Amino acid sequence: MTPIKLLVQPTQRPEGRTYAEYESVNECMEGICKMFEEHLKRMNPLNQSITYGISQLFEFIDRLVDLNCLVFREDTQTYKPYSRDWIKERMYVLLSQQAQPAGLS
Repeated sequence: MTPIKLLVQPTQRPEGRTYAEYESVNECMEGICKMFEEHLKRMNPLNQSITYGISQLFEFIDRLVDLNCLVFREDTQTYKPYSRDWIKERMYVLLSQQAQPAGLS
């Protein structure tokens, strides 16, 4: 378990800043996917199902004013900041693993 804090500022309005806490990097990446899915549901309220590609997810991430992860480091007892590029790399790895059929990992 590695504590993660996800810091998000969706718009220029500082009062819109928020954060979420997760117990692992993968859980944090799944949280970002859920945030994007909620955004898609708000934008397409009549659609029963939502589908998207990784490029659409990355565009959403890039449109956020600020997005960072603070990952706890046990060795220094501090949080290390990571940028949206790191987040997109980790997201790609997670989604690639999920897309592989069971037994091929």
